[in-house]
Amino acid sequence: QVQLVESGGGLVQAGDSLRLSCVASVRALWTSAMGWFRQAPGNEREFVAAITWSDGTTSYADSVKGRFTISRDNAKNTVYLQMNSLQPEDTALYYCAADRWIATMTRGPNAINYWGQGTQVTVSS
Repeated sequence: QVQLVESGGGLVQAGDSLRLSCVASVRALWTSAMGWFRQAPGNEREFVAAITWSDGTTSYADSVKGRFTISRDNAKNTVYLQMNSLQPEDTALYYCAADRWIATMTRGPNAINYWGQGTQVTVSS
């Protein structure tokens, strides 16, 4: 079992930046990969970014490449998502997730067992 707690969401204007945090209760083999997903009203939950605890390997959705950066602080069991150049289409409820493999996360949310409660990001134009 793993508990994930997100924070850092808020209301910002287009072009602004925001940094999300996710604190994990467990850091082990079965939670080797940490990721971020997002879901806008009426939309499917989609993959945003992921990272491994061990060596910091990362993966990003094409829609956020060059704008978002995922990082981790192993000593704090915390994963961050730095979001720059935010656009209205980035508006969504952002969820933290944990899994064994990054590859599982990049395929979508269906196989992910553990989720945070979500933190709302709203970008106005």
